Amino acid sequence: MRKVLGITLGGLQKKTITLVLLMLLIMLAAFVGVSAYQNKMLIHVVGETRIDQQQAISQVSEETMHEMLEGALVTSTTLRANLEDSEFSEIINNVYMLQTMAQGLLESRNSFDPLQAAPPDPAIDGTPSAMVLCEEGVDYTQSEYLGIIAHMSSAMIAMQGNSDKIDACYIGLADGTDLCVDEKAANKFDENGTLIPFPVRERPWYTGAIEADGLYFTGIERDAFSKRLMVTCSIPVKLNGETVGVAGLDIVLASMADFARADTAQGSCAYVINDRAQVILGPEANGIFEVSDQASDLHCMGNDELSRFVDQALRESTGLKTITIGDKPYYMVGAPMPTIGWAVISVVDKEITEQPKHLMLSEYNKINDEASGKFSDGTARTRGTSLIILALVVIIGLCAALIAARRIVNPIEQMTKNIVRSSQTGELFKMEECYRTDDEIELLAEAFDDLSKKAKRYIGEITEITAEKERISTELSLATKIQAAMMPHIFPAFPERSEFDIYASMDPAKEVGGDFYDFFLVDEDHLCMVIADVSGKGIPAALFMMASKIILQSCAMLGQSPADILAKTNEAICSNNQEEMFVTVWLGILEISTGKLTAANAGHEYPVLKKASGSFELLKDKHGLVIGAMDGMRYKEYELQMEPGAKLFVYTDGVPEATNGDKELFGVERMLTALNGSPDTGPKKILENVRSAVDDFVKDAEQFDDITMLCMEYKGKDGR
Repeated sequence: MRKVLGITLGGLQKKTITLVLLMLLIMLAAFVGVSAYQNKMLIHVVGETRIDQQQAISQVSEETMHEMLEGALVTSTTLRANLEDSEFSEIINNVYMLQTMAQGLLESRNSFDPLQAAPPDPAIDGTPSAMVLCEEGVDYTQSEYLGIIAHMSSAMIAMQGNSDKIDACYIGLADGTDLCVDEKAANKFDENGTLIPFPVRERPWYTGAIEADGLYFTGIERDAFSKRLMVTCSIPVKLNGETVGVAGLDIVLASMADFARADTAQGSCAYVINDRAQVILGPEANGIFEVSDQASDLHCMGNDELSRFVDQALRESTGLKTITIGDKPYYMVGAPMPTIGWAVISVVDKEITEQPKHLMLSEYNKINDEASGKFSDGTARTRGTSLIILALVVIIGLCAALIAARRIVNPIEQMTKNIVRSSQTGELFKMEECYRTDDEIELLAEAFDDLSKKAKRYIGEITEITAEKERISTELSLATKIQAAMMPHIFPAFPERSEFDIYASMDPAKEVGGDFYDFFLVDEDHLCMVIADVSGKGIPAALFMMASKIILQSCAMLGQSPADILAKTNEAICSNNQEEMFVTVWLGILEISTGKLTAANAGHEYPVLKKASGSFELLKDKHGLVIGAMDGMRYKEYELQMEPGAKLFVYTDGVPEATNGDKELFGVERMLTALNGSPDTGPKKILENVRSAVDDFVKDAEQFDDITMLCMEYKGKDGR
């Protein structure tokens, strides 16, 4: 830093001047802003009013259109659904009438002679007439009931002729014959003039009524002869409780189709859906729904909002709803036809209803644009005046900043020099007379003076703490080495013994851990193996581990059984366990000459066993209570026969409970997968595979528990 005209360039004086200038600029900007605000206030008010009026126009227009649609569309849709439903009710009454007449004639068939029924006559095409149809290979003259049913011909002709809703009426019999009444006799013949066989008992109206054993409506089906789409209502005809035929009426859907196929130029249309949520009637090429007798279920469109609307429409009147289909909103109203289980749906394109609103907003915007232009011209008049004021204020402010900088910054510069010298030489910062300014600078100097004294005292304390931490770290390092030395760590452990191979490892979560393993020869023919996990972590767990290991080994060397070893160890630990710690233990003794393994488990993880020709499997042995929990406990032991080539794997809970960054546990299944990755390798390689699988799973996550493992392979007496 260097001084020019008494100003330290790059120092606090420069920063002070910069700060003052910045404040001046902010004040000037505020002044200019206020002036500009006065000029633009009217434009701003007009703009806000414009937005409010636009929102009001939109809201009123939408509410008005919604009310109009809700009144008109709901009423018209409900009336149409009720009208069509009442017509279906009339059809039901006629079907019941046919059933009653047919059953009455059949029950009293012995009271009159059968009538002769005839096939269709093309010569009377266009005139309603009764005609006989039958399936291929069926002789209608041999029908038992056709002649009786023929007495209904006149009534059926009258029924068909008196209703513009009935296209045809008929009674199909179980013997494959059918008495039909319509005015289309000619279409019952093919181009060669041969009567077309009519598969009575295969038609949907016949099979549906038989299956329902009552009144049945088909969906929209094609007529067997005219191929026109229609709906059939049918019902079984019974004699003495046995179904002998089915009475049915073909229903004309002309008026409903005309209603649904109305002109869509104004953005509105109507649809009829059946009980399977298929759109069966509606305007062709409507761009919204597929309309056909094979249309897909509307539930399959993947639109939950539409699915709920359709389900409601089939049950009850929906009222006016807004449904979005393909990112486009529509007004929809649905009303049910309960007699047949269908529904009528009216749809109005919401964009069409918003056209009046858009027209009004467009005209309103033109008027407002003209008004806003007149207000904007006055804003340019204040710019020249603002520039002159800006120059004067900057000059005056700069002079004031120079004076203030000299009076404020000089003590701070001196303070800075003293602090730098103190940091370089180690001298204490001292209060000087130049800092006595009766303001924050004096308080700052006093604070530095106090801080300098405290810093020197703290440095001494930190030096002592650091030395203590180094001592503790050295002791922990020594404890780690002692703990590692207490467990077998030289491999191969028994190079002179070829009957078995054994390997073990322990990775503590902290400097010292609570897990431990041990293996040793009790005598020339017995190998004792131990793996244990002490409650808690750190130094307390390590001390408890050492005591537990010594007691276990001492009891085992007395030649006792695994169950007795655990019981004696539990008794010794419980006798002086003021901290109420405990340890889980698995202990096994292998009879080397025979391969018999005797083991006991005090609350430890299940061991894993691999038979000579198999894979590693979890052995769910019997667990006793953990050691140290309760005095006087007795433990159960069990025996396993180790064949040459068999392997034993035992571990602590640090393996299955290893946790990754997503808080997922490694688990027993992943452990078994790692073991069975190379099950025929030696014990050392098996442990390396498991540890590698754990490391790959947890990645960079912190190790929370000790990881201890032991694997023994039994090779047999010959050592192969």
